[in-house]
Amino acid sequence: MQDRGLAAYIAELVGTFFLVFFVTSAVTLFVATGNQAQFGSDFAVVGLVHAFLLFGLIQIFGGVSGGHFNPAVTVAVAAVRRIDPVDAVVYILAQLSGAVLGALATKGLLVDEGRAGHYGATQVSDLLGGNFQGMLAEGIGTLVLVLAVLAVALGTRASQDWAPLAIGTTLGFAVMVIGPLTGAALNPARWFGPALVDNTFGGVWPYLVGPLVAAVIGAALWRFVIEPGERGISPPPGQSGDVQPGTGRGKAGKPSSTPGQSR
Repeated sequence: MQDRGLAAYIAELVGTFFLVFFVTSAVTLFVATGNQAQFGSDFAVVGLVHAFLLFGLIQIFGGVSGGHFNPAVTVAVAAVRRIDPVDAVVYILAQLSGAVLGALATKGLLVDEGRAGHYGATQVSDLLGGNFQGMLAEGIGTLVLVLAVLAVALGTRASQDWAPLAIGTTLGFAVMVIGPLTGAALNPARWFGPALVDNTFGGVWPYLVGPLVAAVIGAALWRFVIEPGERGISPPPGQSGDVQPGTGRGKAGKPSSTPGQSR
Protein backbone atom coordinates (compact mmCIF):
# COMPACT_ATOMS: atom_id res chain seq x y z
CA MET A 1 0.00 0.00 0.00
CA GLN A 2 1.35 3.40 -0.98
CA ASP A 3 0.61 6.87 0.34
CA ARG A 4 -0.26 9.42 -2.32
CA GLY A 5 0.44 13.13 -2.45
CA LEU A 6 -0.84 16.34 -3.97
CA ALA A 7 0.44 15.47 -7.45
CA ALA A 8 -1.68 12.30 -7.47
CA TYR A 9 -4.79 14.17 -6.35
CA ILE A 10 -4.34 16.80 -9.06
CA ALA A 11 -3.77 14.08 -11.65
CA GLU A 12 -7.06 12.43 -10.70
CA LEU A 13 -8.92 15.74 -10.89
CA VAL A 14 -7.44 16.76 -14.25
CA GLY A 15 -7.76 13.26 -15.71
CA THR A 16 -11.41 12.99 -14.72
CA PHE A 17 -12.01 16.49 -16.13
CA PHE A 18 -10.68 15.36 -19.52
CA LEU A 19 -12.61 12.09 -19.33
CA VAL A 20 -15.96 13.72 -18.63
CA PHE A 21 -15.44 16.63 -21.02
CA PHE A 22 -14.58 14.48 -24.04
CA VAL A 23 -17.16 11.78 -23.24
CA THR A 24 -20.04 14.20 -22.69
CA SER A 25 -19.03 16.14 -25.80
CA ALA A 26 -19.04 12.91 -27.83
CA VAL A 27 -22.44 11.95 -26.40
CA THR A 28 -23.82 15.41 -27.22
CA LEU A 29 -22.55 15.20 -30.80
CA PHE A 30 -23.21 11.55 -31.66
CA VAL A 31 -26.20 10.41 -29.57
CA ALA A 32 -29.57 11.41 -30.95
CA THR A 33 -32.46 12.49 -28.75
CA GLY A 34 -36.19 11.96 -29.04
CA ASN A 35 -38.50 8.98 -29.33
CA GLN A 36 -36.33 7.16 -31.90
CA ALA A 37 -32.98 7.98 -30.31
CA GLN A 38 -31.70 4.42 -30.36
CA PHE A 39 -31.90 4.38 -34.17
CA GLY A 40 -30.06 7.66 -34.73
CA SER A 41 -27.21 7.24 -32.28
CA ASP A 42 -23.69 6.09 -33.04
CA PHE A 43 -22.60 4.26 -29.91
CA ALA A 44 -19.68 2.74 -31.81
CA VAL A 45 -18.14 6.20 -32.06
CA VAL A 46 -18.90 6.92 -28.41
CA GLY A 47 -17.36 3.60 -27.38
CA LEU A 48 -14.21 4.26 -29.41
CA VAL A 49 -13.90 7.70 -27.81
CA HIS A 50 -14.00 6.03 -24.40
CA ALA A 51 -11.40 3.44 -25.44
CA PHE A 52 -8.85 5.82 -26.96
CA LEU A 53 -9.41 8.46 -24.30
CA LEU A 54 -8.90 6.17 -21.30
CA PHE A 55 -5.87 4.61 -22.99
CA GLY A 56 -4.30 8.05 -23.39
CA LEU A 57 -5.21 9.27 -19.91
CA ILE A 58 -3.71 6.21 -18.23
CA GLN A 59 -0.54 6.68 -20.27
CA ILE A 60 -0.36 10.35 -19.26
CA PHE A 61 -1.35 10.23 -15.59
CA GLY A 62 -0.96 6.57 -14.64
CA GLY A 63 2.58 7.00 -13.38
CA VAL A 64 1.42 9.77 -11.03
CA SER A 65 -1.85 8.54 -9.54
CA GLY A 66 -2.45 5.08 -10.95
CA GLY A 67 -4.98 6.45 -13.44
CA HIS A 68 -8.27 5.66 -11.68
CA PHE A 69 -10.57 8.52 -12.83
CA ASN A 70 -13.49 6.51 -11.47
CA PRO A 71 -14.70 6.13 -7.86
CA ALA A 72 -15.64 2.51 -8.55
CA VAL A 73 -12.05 1.72 -9.54
CA THR A 74 -10.76 3.55 -6.46
CA VAL A 75 -13.12 1.59 -4.20
CA ALA A 76 -11.97 -1.69 -5.76
CA VAL A 77 -8.28 -0.78 -5.40
CA ALA A 78 -8.87 0.26 -1.78
CA ALA A 79 -10.72 -3.01 -1.12
CA VAL A 80 -7.65 -5.00 -2.19
CA ARG A 81 -5.47 -2.75 -0.01
CA ARG A 82 -3.45 -1.08 -2.77
CA ILE A 83 -4.34 2.45 -1.68
CA ASP A 84 -4.75 4.02 1.75
CA PRO A 85 -8.41 4.65 2.68
CA VAL A 86 -7.76 8.36 3.33
CA ASP A 87 -6.12 8.70 -0.06
CA ALA A 88 -9.07 6.84 -1.60
CA VAL A 89 -11.50 9.39 -0.16
CA VAL A 90 -9.43 12.29 -1.51
CA TYR A 91 -9.23 10.56 -4.89
CA ILE A 92 -13.01 10.27 -5.04
CA LEU A 93 -13.50 13.93 -4.09
CA ALA A 94 -10.99 14.93 -6.77
CA GLN A 95 -12.76 12.76 -9.33
CA LEU A 96 -16.18 14.23 -8.52
CA SER A 97 -14.77 17.76 -8.74
CA GLY A 98 -13.10 17.04 -12.08
CA ALA A 99 -16.32 15.54 -13.40
CA VAL A 100 -18.32 18.66 -12.55
CA LEU A 101 -15.71 20.88 -14.20
CA GLY A 102 -15.71 18.68 -17.29
CA ALA A 103 -19.49 18.83 -17.58
CA LEU A 104 -19.40 22.61 -17.14
CA ALA A 105 -16.86 22.87 -19.97
CA THR A 106 -19.13 20.83 -22.26
CA LYS A 107 -22.11 23.01 -21.37
CA GLY A 108 -20.09 26.16 -21.96
CA LEU A 109 -18.96 25.05 -25.43
CA LEU A 110 -22.09 23.25 -26.64
CA VAL A 111 -24.89 25.31 -25.13
CA ASP A 112 -27.51 24.84 -27.84
CA GLU A 113 -26.32 21.47 -29.13
CA GLY A 114 -26.22 19.95 -25.68
CA ARG A 115 -29.50 21.22 -24.27
CA ALA A 116 -31.67 18.48 -25.80
CA GLY A 117 -29.23 15.76 -24.71
CA HIS A 118 -28.81 17.17 -21.20
CA TYR A 119 -25.10 17.76 -21.86
CA GLY A 120 -24.29 14.09 -21.73
CA ALA A 121 -26.23 13.23 -18.57
CA THR A 122 -27.22 9.56 -18.46
CA GLN A 123 -30.72 8.14 -18.16
CA VAL A 124 -32.15 4.63 -18.15
CA SER A 125 -33.65 3.83 -21.55
CA ASP A 126 -37.22 2.72 -22.09
CA LEU A 127 -35.70 -0.44 -23.56
CA LEU A 128 -35.24 -1.56 -19.94
CA GLY A 129 -37.94 -2.19 -17.39
CA GLY A 130 -36.78 0.44 -14.90
CA ASN A 131 -34.03 1.55 -12.56
CA PHE A 132 -33.38 -1.91 -11.15
CA GLN A 133 -32.59 -3.30 -14.60
CA GLY A 134 -30.51 -0.19 -15.23
CA MET A 135 -28.57 -0.87 -12.03
CA LEU A 136 -27.86 -4.41 -13.22
CA ALA A 137 -26.63 -3.17 -16.60
CA GLU A 138 -24.39 -0.55 -15.02
CA GLY A 139 -23.13 -3.09 -12.50
CA ILE A 140 -22.23 -5.67 -15.16
CA GLY A 141 -20.38 -3.10 -17.25
CA THR A 142 -18.51 -1.75 -14.24
CA LEU A 143 -17.65 -5.24 -13.06
CA VAL A 144 -15.88 -6.17 -16.29
CA LEU A 145 -14.01 -2.84 -16.21
CA VAL A 146 -12.89 -3.33 -12.60
CA LEU A 147 -11.78 -6.89 -13.33
CA ALA A 148 -9.75 -5.66 -16.29
CA VAL A 149 -8.08 -3.02 -14.11
CA LEU A 150 -7.23 -5.43 -11.30
CA ALA A 151 -6.24 -8.40 -13.44
CA VAL A 152 -4.14 -6.54 -15.99
CA ALA A 153 -2.63 -3.84 -13.79
CA LEU A 154 -2.14 -5.81 -10.57
CA GLY A 155 -1.89 -9.38 -11.81
CA THR A 156 1.35 -11.37 -11.86
CA ARG A 157 0.77 -12.96 -15.27
CA ALA A 158 -0.31 -9.97 -17.34
CA SER A 159 2.10 -7.56 -18.97
CA GLN A 160 1.75 -4.06 -17.53
CA ASP A 161 2.76 -2.61 -20.87
CA TRP A 162 -0.65 -3.69 -22.16
CA ALA A 163 -2.63 -2.36 -19.19
CA PRO A 164 -3.72 1.02 -20.66
CA LEU A 165 -4.84 -0.57 -23.94
CA ALA A 166 -6.61 -3.49 -22.24
CA ILE A 167 -8.44 -1.23 -19.79
CA GLY A 168 -9.38 1.33 -22.44
CA THR A 169 -10.74 -1.23 -24.90
CA THR A 170 -12.67 -2.99 -22.14
CA LEU A 171 -14.43 0.27 -21.32
CA GLY A 172 -14.98 0.94 -25.03
CA PHE A 173 -16.76 -2.32 -25.81
CA ALA A 174 -18.82 -2.10 -22.60
CA VAL A 175 -20.03 1.37 -23.64
CA MET A 176 -20.97 0.10 -27.12
CA VAL A 177 -23.24 -2.54 -25.58
CA ILE A 178 -24.61 -0.78 -22.49
CA GLY A 179 -24.76 2.73 -23.96
CA PRO A 180 -28.19 2.25 -25.59
CA LEU A 181 -29.55 0.90 -22.28
CA THR A 182 -28.33 3.35 -19.62
CA GLY A 183 -25.94 5.74 -21.32
CA ALA A 184 -23.11 3.59 -19.91
CA ALA A 185 -21.69 5.83 -17.22
CA LEU A 186 -19.97 2.84 -15.53
CA ASN A 187 -18.46 5.49 -13.31
CA PRO A 188 -20.19 7.43 -10.50
CA ALA A 189 -18.15 10.55 -11.30
CA ARG A 190 -19.03 10.42 -14.99
CA TRP A 191 -22.71 10.19 -13.95
CA PHE A 192 -22.52 12.87 -11.24
CA GLY A 193 -20.84 15.69 -13.17
CA PRO A 194 -23.36 16.18 -16.01
CA ALA A 195 -26.26 15.16 -13.74
CA LEU A 196 -25.43 18.03 -11.37
CA VAL A 197 -24.78 20.55 -14.13
CA ASP A 198 -28.05 19.78 -15.94
CA ASN A 199 -30.05 18.73 -12.86
CA THR A 200 -30.88 15.45 -14.63
CA PHE A 201 -29.91 12.68 -12.24
CA GLY A 202 -31.65 9.79 -14.00
CA GLY A 203 -31.94 7.77 -10.79
CA VAL A 204 -29.39 6.95 -8.10
CA TRP A 205 -29.67 3.16 -8.04
CA PRO A 206 -28.36 2.56 -11.57
CA TYR A 207 -25.39 4.93 -11.49
CA LEU A 208 -24.24 4.93 -7.88
CA VAL A 209 -25.24 1.66 -6.24
CA GLY A 210 -24.66 -0.52 -9.32
CA PRO A 211 -21.03 0.48 -9.97
CA LEU A 212 -20.02 0.56 -6.28
CA VAL A 213 -21.46 -2.89 -5.58
CA ALA A 214 -19.74 -4.13 -8.75
CA ALA A 215 -16.46 -2.68 -7.48
CA VAL A 216 -16.69 -4.69 -4.26
CA ILE A 217 -17.65 -7.86 -6.15
CA GLY A 218 -14.77 -7.33 -8.57
CA ALA A 219 -12.31 -6.86 -5.71
CA ALA A 220 -13.56 -10.07 -4.08
CA LEU A 221 -13.23 -12.02 -7.34
CA TRP A 222 -9.70 -10.74 -7.81
CA ARG A 223 -8.66 -11.41 -4.21
CA PHE A 224 -10.19 -14.90 -3.85
CA VAL A 225 -10.21 -16.27 -7.40
CA ILE A 226 -7.84 -14.51 -9.81
CA GLU A 227 -4.90 -13.72 -7.52
CA PRO A 228 -4.77 -17.18 -5.86
CA GLY A 229 -5.12 -18.81 -9.26
CA GLU A 230 -2.18 -16.83 -10.62
CA ARG A 231 -0.05 -17.85 -7.66
CA GLY A 232 -0.53 -21.48 -8.61
CA ILE A 233 1.00 -20.90 -12.05
CA SER A 234 4.73 -20.38 -12.37
CA PRO A 235 5.56 -16.92 -13.77
CA PRO A 236 6.57 -16.57 -17.42
CA PRO A 237 10.28 -16.22 -18.23
CA GLY A 238 11.75 -12.84 -17.38
CA GLN A 239 9.10 -11.96 -14.78
CA SER A 240 10.78 -13.06 -11.59
CA GLY A 241 12.88 -11.22 -9.08
CA ASP A 242 12.66 -8.27 -6.79
CA VAL A 243 11.26 -4.83 -7.51
CA GLN A 244 13.19 -3.06 -10.25
CA PRO A 245 13.81 0.64 -9.55
CA GLY A 246 11.59 2.92 -11.56
CA THR A 247 9.42 0.16 -13.05
CA GLY A 248 6.74 -0.13 -10.35
CA ARG A 249 6.98 -3.90 -10.68
CA GLY A 250 7.45 -6.39 -7.90
CA LYS A 251 8.17 -10.06 -7.80
CA ALA A 252 6.92 -11.94 -10.88
CA GLY A 253 6.22 -8.63 -12.60
CA LYS A 254 3.67 -7.62 -9.99
CA PRO A 255 3.13 -3.85 -9.87
CA SER A 256 3.88 -2.08 -6.64
CA SER A 257 0.71 -0.02 -6.68
CA THR A 258 -2.24 0.52 -8.99
CA PRO A 259 -3.57 0.58 -12.57
CA GLY A 260 -1.12 2.92 -14.27
CA GLN A 261 2.10 1.86 -12.51
CA SER A 262 1.89 4.64 -9.93
CA ARG A 263 5.11 5.26 -8.09
